[in-house]
Amino acid sequence: MSKRCQLTGTTVLYGNHVSHANNKRRRRFLPNLQYKRIWDDEQKRFVRLRLTTRAIKTVTKKGLQAMLRDAQR
Repeated sequence: MSKRCQLTGTTVLYGNHVSHANNKRRRRFLPNLQYKRIWDDEQKRFVRLRLTTRAIKTVTKKGLQAMLRDAQR
């Protein structure tokens, strides 16, 4: 399964581990993905999505339909 948010498209970021001696090696920053059941008013059913925690907070505030409209733009 890909590490990607289904609404926002947030994916893995890459950077460096930097030691005290300033040695650098590559690392990955993984998004905090969670499965969440959200009620869809248009379909009158629950939809199971894999979202970042930030997207879950935004869906709670704005609503699922508004997030879907923004994701299409």
